[in-house]
Amino acid sequence: MSDRNTISIIKKVIMALSGLFLVLFLTQHFVINVMSVLAPEIFNDWSHFMGYNGLVQYILQPILIGGVVLHFVVGFVLQYQNHKARPISYVKYNGNANSTWVSRNMLITGAVVLAFIGLHMYDFWWHEMSYKYIDGTAPAPDRYHEETVAKFADIWRVVLYVIAFILLAMHLFHGFKSSFQSMGVANKYQRSIRRITEIWAIAIPAGFIFIAIYHHFNQLS
Repeated sequence: MSDRNTISIIKKVIMALSGLFLVLFLTQHFVINVMSVLAPEIFNDWSHFMGYNGLVQYILQPILIGGVVLHFVVGFVLQYQNHKARPISYVKYNGNANSTWVSRNMLITGAVVLAFIGLHMYDFWWHEMSYKYIDGTAPAPDRYHEETVAKFADIWRVVLYVIAFILLAMHLFHGFKSSFQSMGVANKYQRSIRRITEIWAIAIPAGFIFIAIYHHFNQLS
């Protein structure tokens, strides 16, 4: 095996592992956020803990940010390399005959998801950093639910969230398959694992969409 192939495999494994790490965060993030619908007091308690716990703020949060950066940088590099290696001598390339739209456009869906992460960090993470470290406001454990609901008052933000999570679901649906292939997962449980991940890739983004829509229309009632 050539050094170039070895490096390519390493990049794919890094992409897979960083993606699965972000999946764990997304699941944890959903569990907390769905409490804003089911149990606002629990949502406030959990959000306050995450916002002021030293382990979360100074160790896990930087690791998470690093994981996001690593995943998208390696993803863009791999997509660029694949694009360069693709033959261009065909008169007509029938992509649908060989692959799905999502698999051919992971760079696009990834870029949109990355832009959404930027919006999400502006809405919540930057607000939190400003509240605690710039304004120096005293902790208010009961503020999180009200602040979260207020973010979904504008319909345009809800629409952006819906579009972003639909693309995220498409990205995850294909990403899981690619991750298991990169890590060589092939055993008698492969079909069951694939089915579970496919359900997860749809259910979690759908849950986030529900949260955004619920908070928007609940304010109108």
